[in-house]
Amino acid sequence: MKLLIDFFPIILFFAAFKVWGIYVATGVAIAATVAQIAYLRLRHGKVEPMQWLSLGVIVLFGGATLLAQNDTFIKWKPTVLYWLMGGSLLVGQLLFRKNLLKSLMGAQMELPEPAWRAMNWSWTGFFLAMGVLNLWVAYRFDTDTWVNFKLFGGLGLMLVFVVAQALYLSRYIKDTDNNAKDPLA
Repeated sequence: MKLLIDFFPIILFFAAFKVWGIYVATGVAIAATVAQIAYLRLRHGKVEPMQWLSLGVIVLFGGATLLAQNDTFIKWKPTVLYWLMGGSLLVGQLLFRKNLLKSLMGAQMELPEPAWRAMNWSWTGFFLAMGVLNLWVAYRFDTDTWVNFKLFGGLGLMLVFVVAQALYLSRYIKDTDNNAKDPLA
């Protein structure tokens, strides 16, 4: 359910674009993100900082797109969001000597420091690369191709990256059941 809520605005953006075009889709994305934040706030009482950031970026860049009637602004939105996320990880590590991924996920998994560092740097690099790739697609191809890339390419690359991260991290994850449920152990 959480996954559906997270992808709700982009799915509606995609559908609205295919039917009505970029400007209606942008308005739909803004409204869907506001609805997403309202739902999360009412249902869970809390909204994650990255979700607030995403709301701010879509309202700013989507609003500029609608006011100027120029789709360049909405095409920059994913890049800005990727670079803000990657920049946060970078600044946290370099300036504050704090691994933000460990702060966010440390309660869910136990990893040695070198693995946390590698994960932080790999996500930083991934977000940087995704921002550049988004701009490359936005400026080298038509808007329809960019929208398709935003949904399928961006999500596909994210999935591949997450699987690669999981494979890398699997060597560090400890078996918490101590093979108690494995009858062959």
